Amino acid sequence: IMAMDIHVYDTYVKAKEGHTMHFDVITGAQDHDKAIEYAKQWLATVGEDGAKVTGEECNFCHTQEAPPQVENEIKEKGFFIQKMDGCP
Repeated sequence: IMAMDIHVYDTYVKAKEGHTMHFDVITGAQDHDKAIEYAKQWLATVGEDGAKVTGEECNFCHTQEAPPQVENEIKEKGFFIQKMDGCP
C-alpha cells in the first residue's frame, strides 16, 4: 500500500500573550486557503481564536509521505497539527 502524500505548511502565529507559536499544518490536499482555515480551526481549540493567520504566517514547506498516525488524523479531520515551539 502506498503511503498518503501529505503537504506541510510551516506556520508562525502570534499568541495573545505575545509569544510566537510555531506549528505545521499538514493536509492531504495542497490547498493554501484550506491550510490557513485549518490553522484557524486549531487555534480556536487552544483559545487563540482571532489570531492572525494569512499567507504571511502560513507557508507551503514540502510534500512527504504520511506516517500512519498523521494519515489517520487527516482522514478523520482533514488535517494534522504538528506542534513545534510555543504551542499549548
